[in-house]
Amino acid sequence: MEEIELYLDEARDQMSKAINHVTHELAKIRAGKANPGMLDSIQVSYYGVMSPLSQVSSITAPEARTLFIKPWEKGLIPEIEKAIMVANIGLTPQNDGQQIIINIPMLTEERRKQLVKQASHECEHGKVSVRSIRKETNEQLKKIKGVSEDDIINAEEVVQKLTDESILKIDAIMKKKEAEIMTV
Repeated sequence: MEEIELYLDEARDQMSKAINHVTHELAKIRAGKANPGMLDSIQVSYYGVMSPLSQVSSITAPEARTLFIKPWEKGLIPEIEKAIMVANIGLTPQNDGQQIIINIPMLTEERRKQLVKQASHECEHGKVSVRSIRKETNEQLKKIKGVSEDDIINAEEVVQKLTDESILKIDAIMKKKEAEIMTV
């Protein structure tokens, strides 16, 4: 019985991580509003070492359509501009000698639909992860020796319930992100 609980706890933990991963990935998809998280994937060469942009500068969104990037060292401004351009995220950096300013353009209807598709794709990946966790857990449960068949069936029902709850959470996250993207 104790072994069953360990597998269930592991499944619960992995499904929670899958949901967190989906949330993190969706945060990278911009919805037209300036968000420092939009730049999370950008790496800057800092003394020959690739470092996340957030570790070599402060990133703020003082207005809904503007990001300010203030590097810890002014000499990094050209490197940061280059990294943003290379990242190909559809943003054009401008600098005033002290910081980099990024104006976030309005999203077109077509671009909004593309972003919804992208978000939907990320959510589908999350659901696939949750289902594969269910499959792996059920396989592990069937291998347990010295446990009644009823206990295994009950544990599989718990795993199915966890799967259903996780998929519902991912659907809710997607619905919220879609509304955020489509709001003009």
